[in-house]
Amino acid sequence: MKVIKRDKKEVEFDSTKIEAAIKKARNACTSSNLSDENIADIADYITYKCKKLDHSVSVEDIQDMVEDQLMAHGEFALAKEYVKYRYNRQLVRKSNTTDEKILSLIELQNEEVKQENSNKNPTINSTQRDYMAGEVSRDLTNRILLPKDIVEAHEKGIIHFHDSDYFAQHMHNCDLVNLEDMLQNGTVISGTLIEKPHSFHTACNVATQIVAQVASAQYGGQSISLAHLAPFVDISRKKIYNKFRKNFEELGIDVTEDKLSEIVEKEVKEEINRGVQTIQYQVVTLMTTNGQTPFVTVFMYLGEAKNEREKADLALIIEEVLRQRIQGVKNEKGAWITPAFPKLIYVLEEQNITEDAPYFYLTELAAKCTAKRMVPDYISEKIMLKLKKDKNGEGHCYTCMGCRSFLTPYLDENGKPKYYGRFNQGVVTINLVDVACSSHKDINKFWEIFDERLELCHRALMCRHKRLKGTPSDVAPILWQHGALARLKKGETIDKLLYGGYSTISLGYAGLCECTRYMTGKSHTDPSATPFALEVMKHMNDACAKWKEEENIDFSLYGTPLESTTYKFAKCLQKRFGIIKGVTDKAYITNSYHVHVTEEIDAFTKLAFESQFQKLSPGGAISYVEVPNMQNNIPAVIQVIQFIYDNIMYAELNTKSDYCQKCGYDGEIKLFKEDGKYVWKCPNCGNTDQNFLNIARRTCGYIGVNFWNFGRTEEIAERKLHL
Repeated sequence: MKVIKRDKKEVEFDSTKIEAAIKKARNACTSSNLSDENIADIADYITYKCKKLDHSVSVEDIQDMVEDQLMAHGEFALAKEYVKYRYNRQLVRKSNTTDEKILSLIELQNEEVKQENSNKNPTINSTQRDYMAGEVSRDLTNRILLPKDIVEAHEKGIIHFHDSDYFAQHMHNCDLVNLEDMLQNGTVISGTLIEKPHSFHTACNVATQIVAQVASAQYGGQSISLAHLAPFVDISRKKIYNKFRKNFEELGIDVTEDKLSEIVEKEVKEEINRGVQTIQYQVVTLMTTNGQTPFVTVFMYLGEAKNEREKADLALIIEEVLRQRIQGVKNEKGAWITPAFPKLIYVLEEQNITEDAPYFYLTELAAKCTAKRMVPDYISEKIMLKLKKDKNGEGHCYTCMGCRSFLTPYLDENGKPKYYGRFNQGVVTINLVDVACSSHKDINKFWEIFDERLELCHRALMCRHKRLKGTPSDVAPILWQHGALARLKKGETIDKLLYGGYSTISLGYAGLCECTRYMTGKSHTDPSATPFALEVMKHMNDACAKWKEEENIDFSLYGTPLESTTYKFAKCLQKRFGIIKGVTDKAYITNSYHVHVTEEIDAFTKLAFESQFQKLSPGGAISYVEVPNMQNNIPAVIQVIQFIYDNIMYAELNTKSDYCQKCGYDGEIKLFKEDGKYVWKCPNCGNTDQNFLNIARRTCGYIGVNFWNFGRTEEIAERKLHL
């Protein structure tokens, strides 16, 4: 059994330390009658309780148990002395907490950080450097920059102030990169002018450099569109045509136009192959200044093409992207595995959704890719056009920023829709489960507490906004001066981009499922409980609308993709309210509006049910269905895809894609529980060494490949199949 210390190191549980701490408090308390035998009994009971939890416990949790037991023994004065002892120790630690955390990072002993982000490797120097800077920044943020009540609410798990380790800097969350502007009109990278590319391959190369620069200037996800690369295919085509025509003429070779076109198209496809390979391998191998691969999403939407020639070329690019992703990338052993990035999104539309549609072959390829590599995810143009309408009532289809954060419809000064070049200012998430439990099932108290917590989130979000206000464009030239998001002048602030709906700011939410279960006694999938869950969603949207009216800032409701925070929230809930069956009895809480992972429900019912909540989450949300190995059942995958097109805006299929480096097994690697911890074990050779296992699982919209904390791992282990 393990204990997580305050410096986040994991050590073996030792009950003698509990006895020693109680005895120190007893020695300072003149009125205590607690015997050594009583103290030993308390230590034994706490040992029993910790073992029953079946996961690593924190020192703070153990100390809470000690206080409870002293009170239960009637030792109120001793309990008071123990609290005083605990407080004094805390004061001593506060002077060097940041130092201890940084040192534990360097020595690879900080278990919390090692499991915080499934796509950041904490053993790498650049990642450690980012984490070290983050600890200093977080300390500065908590002590000086944020109001104390917001910091305390964050620490108690009442809200989550996302990415506080980046708050000290003037950085935003995520965005849609205006790749079209940068490629067509040129840009500047690291002080070097980059002019319009003269070939598709060069455009791909420039695009990856832009992605890396953007990732280093922000802390969230970014998206680019393949449609912005498509015009360069024809530029290459004409260049190749002229080259071959000239060569044939110089050699005196007479060639027909048809034959020449055939040769040219072959060369064009080879260049597309090289260009796409550049994107795939450079994104996977690039390391940004924050020590990770860029969190980039590639958007594939035929409807963005400006003409039929461009659409045909875009289809060629999409086809190549899918084929290369099906193949995967090679790991250090030379085996083909699933990469985490780039994330792919494929738009379902009339011209690719039915068997008689001209581009249905791309959808078939996408289905094979999903079955093998877990991507692409799917956006339904049909549903999105209904949900994303501008002030004129016109529907729009566009990509999310990164994994799920969606912009709201916006028309520029010319009345034209604008999405690329826009961004999100930041996120603060409300813990809906805590709101429910704090009300003790009193419905009037629930709405009262809910409003108080929402206002707390509002103030926290305004801290985010004010931190960006006054930011000079010089802090990130690639973003604000050279086209990724704007073309502002040197010294000009970004203020005008923070108002009027140009950018968004997100109220996140988590645990709707458990919130509903606590308040109604039923799952939110139960028809009698669903209205309450929908009312909760509507209430948050009403709050966002109110704030938007007051501040002229586009507040938007966002289904938070909890990763490490799911465990943090769960631990905080257990600490505040104890174990409540079906509510706080897991090491995780449910993402956003999702159906609980343990609930038996089929894929089609789940997608149809969740679509009504996705509609009420305009700032972003994604639904998924958990499926077995589908590589030999592509028609079933296509059936799910076609259902998505007709019923829900944005969804994904969670397949399995693993590899054991010791024996070469490439099937699903399973989770087993040993000594209170989940262990990944190869079913073929029994290998449990994570250094020799390639595991890919959908974590929260993105694919994770570096393993997860206990809470998220338990959630993964308990997922029920929906097909």
